[in-house]
Amino acid sequence: MARFNESYLNLNQSYLFAEIRRRTKVFTDAHPDVRVIDLGVGDVTLPLPPAVIRAIHEATDDMARRETFKGYGPYVGYEFLRAEIARHDFGSRGVTLGVDEVFVSDGGKSDSANLQEIFAPDCVIALMDPVYPVYADSNVVAGRTGRADAGGRYAGIVYLPCTAENNFQPALPRRHVDLIYLCYPNNPTGAVVTREALTRWVEYARAEDAVILYDAAYEAYIVDTEVPHSIYEIDGAREVAIECRSFSKNAGFTGMRLAYTVVPKEMRGRGVDGTPMSLNTLWARRTAIKSNGPPYIIQKAAAAVYTPEGQQQVRALIDFYMENARIIGGGLAAAGFTVYGGRNAPYLWVRTPPAVSSWDFFDKVLAEAHVVGAPGAGFGPSGEGYFRLTAFGSRPQTEEAVERIKTRL
Repeated sequence: MARFNESYLNLNQSYLFAEIRRRTKVFTDAHPDVRVIDLGVGDVTLPLPPAVIRAIHEATDDMARRETFKGYGPYVGYEFLRAEIARHDFGSRGVTLGVDEVFVSDGGKSDSANLQEIFAPDCVIALMDPVYPVYADSNVVAGRTGRADAGGRYAGIVYLPCTAENNFQPALPRRHVDLIYLCYPNNPTGAVVTREALTRWVEYARAEDAVILYDAAYEAYIVDTEVPHSIYEIDGAREVAIECRSFSKNAGFTGMRLAYTVVPKEMRGRGVDGTPMSLNTLWARRTAIKSNGPPYIIQKAAAAVYTPEGQQQVRALIDFYMENARIIGGGLAAAGFTVYGGRNAPYLWVRTPPAVSSWDFFDKVLAEAHVVGAPGAGFGPSGEGYFRLTAFGSRPQTEEAVERIKTRL
């Protein structure tokens, strides 16, 4: 028999959201008459914007005509979409990107997991804690971390705690690290980073020859004008930062699967002998090996997001979900819970009651209120004692979930 990758055995548990679904199914199978409201996994509920639907139909018609039919597309994405991304998402904020610095993919989760592949196995990883589980899990299976201790911490990861005590703002590492995962607005805490704090991260990375992997999947939800939307708004970031974004939560593409990663041409890695290498070139090569690019129809749909009509409709989606966040935050605070987030991000980060673990609270909320959330411990050791709710439900679901929690817990 072929030897398998034993690093998979180092994973703490099953993937967080798979475990949430498993526990939910166990409960619903045992209580078939109960109607459960899911505010845990974070899937959107509103339909796609009309401008996007129209573009899907037009692109489908393209595929029905010989003169406009598309076969294999560019591995890195069609230029018509990459140009719109560069112009609207970055140019509008004074950031200049080349089209060949934008790589379109089938999802932010994929990019977050795959970026580590272009770095050496002995790179030291620094990770916000708590944060999206894929960052840690992808490095575990790559063999960089070893096994976790009894508290769930991997010896090979430098943790950057983000808790209420430090206002969910991690301190700079006290040692050298090679790769730094930052996520702002943060999933799960909903925290944002100031321009001054992000400048310190860029300065640290430049001083340490480190690379920042910056996940800005929720930047469209930022309302505070002083908060940067892109790390490239910071001087020097093009030399040290790779940025990922997604169409999932702003334009409702969770079922369509489309995202992109920006790798500036200034980005360099080094070989074992110190020889510099373009990370843009490496990522392009990795993409060519492992991806055929998202479908033409999906990319045409994404391009419609950047039309004036599309921008207005996407803004309406975001405003709807942020009103849900206001309802959840206000309702739970009125019920006596301590609630964070929900202003610049579609996530509410709730303190569990004293001496109640996050997984125990998950089970309690499911059993008594019939509401699904996400236990904080699933996002990292510093998430213990917290519970995440998302604002992506329907309005009736959101209002009823808050009322159930208020009256049943």
